[in-house]
Amino acid sequence: MTTHPNAGAQVDARSAWRIVLGLGIVSLAADMVYEGARSITGPLLQQLGVPLVVAGLVTGVGEAAALVLRLPFGARADRSGRYWPTTVAGYALTAVAVPLLAVTPSLGAAGAVVACALVLAERVGKAVRSPSKSVLLARAAEHVGLGRGFGIHKALDQLGAFAGPLLVAAVVALTGALEPAFAVLALPGAAAMVLLFVMRRRAPDDEPAADAQAAVDRGVRARWLAPARELPRGFWLFAGGAAASTAGLATFAVISYHLVDSELVETAVVPVVYAGAMLAAAIGALVVGALHDRWGSRVVLVVPVLVAVVPPLVFGGSLAPVLVGVGVWGLAGGLLDSTVKARVAELVGPGRRATAYGWFAAVQGVAAVAGGGLSGALATHALALLTALVVALQVAAAALMVRAGRADRGRAGAVAA
Repeated sequence: MTTHPNAGAQVDARSAWRIVLGLGIVSLAADMVYEGARSITGPLLQQLGVPLVVAGLVTGVGEAAALVLRLPFGARADRSGRYWPTTVAGYALTAVAVPLLAVTPSLGAAGAVVACALVLAERVGKAVRSPSKSVLLARAAEHVGLGRGFGIHKALDQLGAFAGPLLVAAVVALTGALEPAFAVLALPGAAAMVLLFVMRRRAPDDEPAADAQAAVDRGVRARWLAPARELPRGFWLFAGGAAASTAGLATFAVISYHLVDSELVETAVVPVVYAGAMLAAAIGALVVGALHDRWGSRVVLVVPVLVAVVPPLVFGGSLAPVLVGVGVWGLAGGLLDSTVKARVAELVGPGRRATAYGWFAAVQGVAAVAGGGLSGALATHALALLTALVVALQVAAAALMVRAGRADRGRAGAVAA
């Protein structure tokens, strides 16, 4: 009999693929919403009269919130053992917040404040859903190959990130205004919510897993930081390696600033360049995800290599190498959000995965803030220094990832003994 893949349940490959593909299509639609919006959020804030420094602060805080806030939401999901409610709530917050940006220009002086609040709300929605969604995906992907499952999910996700900016660019070109572009994003948002509710009915949520219930019985419910002590050493080493890679990866805001400031492309072309990066991420996630299941966890070592070559390419003065660099940037970012997450599922048992994904994202969030500041400060006037620092970070990242593998094999051997 086929049942939902929860603790102690068995599923066949067909049921697992339905969940993987269903979550992938949900992510495709949701990525059309928020990635489409992110491609023109800057122009909207500028139109509303938000100062550049405030716009940068709001978007920076939003990116950090999208990662760091996964920590408490992930721990909470593990304590309850129920992952669908927070998955649905997080997607709903994004599906509502983004289209509402369309009304902010009509709100007068209050429009700037409301727009900033909605930008932050969308990023909080990402934090609410991500740990739980990753657990649901990992449970299903275990039955079809973690690398392949996460890779296909990421490919669908990135196709949405590719289509969303193109849809927005088309609407802006046809109407000459930003408001209709935000409004039209309500359609993929509604599609994502309908599919989520269909999947929720067909794959009912789990009862609390045995080890999650045991954590509650030990009084962990009142202290969401406590479960972090139970995460294995290999996980923390790997999280440190992924953070070092993240710290070396420039944000697209800095890259796009360079593109426009150096007059390499027109501002209207920037969403198309971003869409190309998302397409590279989708293709890379498919290929590397399949290689992960065939060759094992060592394929994640390609991430530091990719990150190391980004700065001299994307911050150059010629368009062709810059575009190649943007493709490599998209590929590296896609792997950090797919194959790397598959590795986390290998390092951490089912009862602690949402907690692990929360901590993993929190560590990456701090690294992302540092990386954005590093690239922003050095890209223009000290490219050689930036490249050297990024290479050093990637050497450290590779070393930590290798040590994480050794620690995990040592733990597995001790458990077997």
